[in-house]
This record gives sequence, structure tokens and C-alpha cells, in this order.
Amino acid sequence: MKINLAQMNLKTLPDFNVSQIKGIKDLNLFDNDLREIPTEIFQMTSIEILNISVNKINNLPAEITNLKNLRMLDAGHNHIDLIPPEIGHLVNMEDYLYFHHNQLQSIPPEIGQLTKVRYLNLSDNLLSGLPEEIGNLNKLVELRIMNNRLTELPESLCRLTNLRELHLKKNSMTSLPEKIGELALLRVLELEDNQLQEVPDSLHTCIKLRRLNLRQNKLKTLPASMGHLKNLLELDLRSNDLKELPESLLAMESLDRLDLRWNHELKIPSWLDELEARGCIVYL
Repeated sequence: MKINLAQMNLKTLPDFNVSQIKGIKDLNLFDNDLREIPTEIFQMTSIEILNISVNKINNLPAEITNLKNLRMLDAGHNHIDLIPPEIGHLVNMEDYLYFHHNQLQSIPPEIGQLTKVRYLNLSDNLLSGLPEEIGNLNKLVELRIMNNRLTELPESLCRLTNLRELHLKKNSMTSLPEKIGELALLRVLELEDNQLQEVPDSLHTCIKLRRLNLRQNKLKTLPASMGHLKNLLELDLRSNDLKELPESLLAMESLDRLDLRWNHELKIPSWLDELEARGCIVYL
């Protein structure tokens, strides 16, 4: 049974009889006025999809463990400040797990038990670190942790070898794991507005990369090996401290957009003309 109660200004759930509660598989409570998760939800043991996003919920209780069939949970845009360790019991979670726009300061290591999850969004929280166990989420396709307080990433993140998109914009990272090149299927890497001082040489093995955003960091140089990124379409280096560019960038045969603006000490190489002649748009 699918129940849609979105945008109805609800503060509580309407009355359901026992058979209805047991039969609900998909419940949409998007954009209501809930202060807490109604207790009736924890009796919905058949539920597979639960959307409680855009409410005023400040607590995710341990009773979430009752929802053993849950495969998608969207709890974004609330006031949740803690994920209980019982989240690890939801081992059938295989689609979306969204906690963006909350007040989380940490993620429990038990999240590593959700090995079927494909999309995880932790953006717009107060996270200063991630548990090593996040590296166990080996089905993960997309990971979003934008606008947090991360200063580094666990090395275990490099075990997420099915990852296609990694979004880390607006954090405080000064470096990336040396083994980031093991993310061989990565298509999109967003690192804008961090404090990165260098790019790991291993990144050149992410040969499926299409978009690399390094805007607004502290980069002074780039590894010559970046030229191996032959499928890269967009390279954003705006607002760094670059002084020179490796000529190997010419080998990026698919590149059609290169942003070099606001690198005030950059020596402009003559070979950029060759890139432009191939149809690449270069912003200086």
C-alpha cells in the first residue's frame, strides 16, 4: 500500500487501523509540520520507502530498527543531531539514504553495515570526520558530503570502487587520500572550496573521470600525470595559487572546458592555443 500525505501541514498521522499499518509499504510525509517521527511508523514492519524530509524532526529514535524491510529513507531537511547505532540493523537499505540539511556532528560506525546502499547524502551538516567503516559501503554509486567541516577523509573511502560521483564541496580538507586513484569508476569529483594544497598523483588512474572541480583551493602545482585523464570534459582550477601548468594537460583529448581564472601568478603557457584550436574553451 502506498500512502501520500505530502504537504498537508500534519503534526501527527491520521488514524490507521492495524491492517492498514501492517500493509503500508510506501509512506510519503514530505513537507509537513512533524516535530517527531510518529510512533505508528515503527509498527509499519512492511514499509520499504519512507520520506520524512522537510519537517522539524529533531530525533531519530532507536525504534528505527523495527523497520527491517526499509530500502529507502529520506530524512533530509530536518533538525536531527544524532543517528542511533541501530541504523546498522537496516541491512535491506539498498537505494537512497538521505540525511542532508540536518545538524549531525558524527556518523555512527554501524553505518558500515548497510552494504547495499547506493546513494548516500550527508551534505549540509556539522560533520568533522567520517568513520572508517564507511569504506564497507561497496555498492555506493554516489556520495554527497558537501558543506560540512571535514578536514580529511578516511583511507577506507578508497575502497568504494563502485563510486561514480563524489561530492565534497565546501569543507576544510587540506589533502586527499593517496589511494584515491583506486576509485576507478569515478565520473565526477567535486572538491571546490576546500584547502587542498596538492592533488595525489594516483588520481590519474581515475580514467573515467568526466568532471573535476578543484576551484577555490590552495593548489600551487598539478602532477604531470593528470594528462592521463583522457576522458575528462571539464577541469575547473579557478581561484587557486597555481604558478604553472604541466604541458601534459594537452594529452586530455576530450577536454572542452578549462577554467584558469583568478590564479594571479599563473604563467600562461603558449600551448593553451593548441587546446583552444581543438575546441576547448579556456577561461583566463
